[in-house]
Amino acid sequence: MDATATDLISPEAICSSLRRAASFLCPATQRELVDAVIETLSPLDESSLITRSQLAAQLDLLVAIGDLIELPSQRNGGGRKLYLAPPSYVTKASGRYLLLGVRPNGVPLLDESVGADVCHDGHARSIELDTETGPAQLQAAGLHEINLEDWRRQPNTDRAATIVAAMRQRLDGAAQSGPVSDLRILDPEATVLYYRGRWRPPADGESGDYIARRPQAYGADLWCLVRVESGTPRALIDLPTDDPAVPACDEAWRLQAAIDALRGRPQLVRIRAAGGAPGSRTLDLFGPVPGWAQRYLELLGHPVPRARDALISYRVPLWAIGELTEFFMDMLWMHVKDEGGVA
Repeated sequence: MDATATDLISPEAICSSLRRAASFLCPATQRELVDAVIETLSPLDESSLITRSQLAAQLDLLVAIGDLIELPSQRNGGGRKLYLAPPSYVTKASGRYLLLGVRPNGVPLLDESVGADVCHDGHARSIELDTETGPAQLQAAGLHEINLEDWRRQPNTDRAATIVAAMRQRLDGAAQSGPVSDLRILDPEATVLYYRGRWRPPADGESGDYIARRPQAYGADLWCLVRVESGTPRALIDLPTDDPAVPACDEAWRLQAAIDALRGRPQLVRIRAAGGAPGSRTLDLFGPVPGWAQRYLELLGHPVPRARDALISYRVPLWAIGELTEFFMDMLWMHVKDEGGVA
């Protein structure tokens, strides 16, 4: 990457470091990849600006977009690990291709024979090639095409109440869990505008059903749904509940969006002017979204430096705003705040 244009702690550089660590270490846990990158970059980060949460957030985006795949591990008592996704591409627009996957042992995804530079936008990589010859060039370089419909596959549209009721019914039939050490819940009372601030331990005396994370001996904390009574866990089910190939966080984040909507505090999509980009708007999200929603965003827009109060930001063509807002309202029951303004 161009050192004169890319800062060490930029999303582009961090994601490149995570991909490189994955190329040597996978299959690996999220914690192992974050540890490797922290160990490598910390001596170079004089201001100590790189944090574990920052790396973990970028790693979640790499899983969501399809550079890495999260699957159950058959060793070390189960849990889940990250695996390298095969080199591939998706046709994003005529002549523009989204690049996916990681080659093992630090081998570049594409070499100079392709004849064009890879563009890094946040966590995403793309390349522009001749419309006629581009697919053949990418396939000759060992990348296989992912069908657009397969890549953007998403769950069925459901009412938020249906999603929540189904998961609570599962909890009704779960065995008693007993105490769970270091359990953290996603607080439904906390503001939806600050995702990291929503995580906390269960409080004494509180009761309810919560998205939660619990530690395991190996790897990242497990996602689960827990029933708490008087501050003590009584029933617990690990996520995902049906398809083991679905990232656990995808199921958790959609369920939390449904919970927030039912409580009258839906998560927020903000639309605002995109300075210096005529015909575009900037879309801000304040919490993470499932991978299928992330991929939908990748097709219609591209990541830009996030607003100070947002978790992620995208620049989106003006013509796509209606389609995107309808998607987020239907699939994640979100509230859309359009601040207008001139692009």
